[in-house]
Amino acid sequence: MNKKHKIIVAVTGASGAIYAKVLFDKLVQLQDQIEEVGVLMSDNAKYVWETELENTDYNNYPFTFYDKMDFMAPFASGSANFGTMIICPCSMGTMGRIAAGISNDLTTRAADVILKERRKLIIVARETPLSLIHINNMKTITEAGGIICPATPSFYSKPQNFEALAATVIDRVLTLGGIENNSYSWGTKQ
Repeated sequence: MNKKHKIIVAVTGASGAIYAKVLFDKLVQLQDQIEEVGVLMSDNAKYVWETELENTDYNNYPFTFYDKMDFMAPFASGSANFGTMIICPCSMGTMGRIAAGISNDLTTRAADVILKERRKLIIVARETPLSLIHINNMKTITEAGGIICPATPSFYSKPQNFEALAATVIDRVLTLGGIENNSYSWGTKQ
């Protein structure tokens, strides 16, 4: 049997709460592959979710939620063996702090831990257009071992609604995280 995943999900205040919702939904569906999910949501992330999705359904998921300043959370240390961190969506401010090594809250500390332990950091960047500062921060994180997976949906699966469109990104994120996810693949029949 394969080892189950221990995953950290951080949700920042960038626009794109639909991505976080679809990620949460898929993690629930794939719970047989997952040992634990620790969630960090900034105050701005909750505000954006409530504004864009018009609900507070983030409260209804069966994950452990941590306060943004809880440095006693298990994944504030590499010894807790969380193997993957997904920041979805990731604001440019959060990405900039990670690139600069500034661990001023649990999200940036957890990202620092994941990078130093050579584990998987997947950043679902949500901004357009990109400045040279953003691009250089992406380069720095990539050189440190992180994966930048922009929130850029694909259309070849012919998504029929916003959730299906967001899933084209989240399915890629889950695959990058090593989670088996039966989703659309180019060149295959569905």
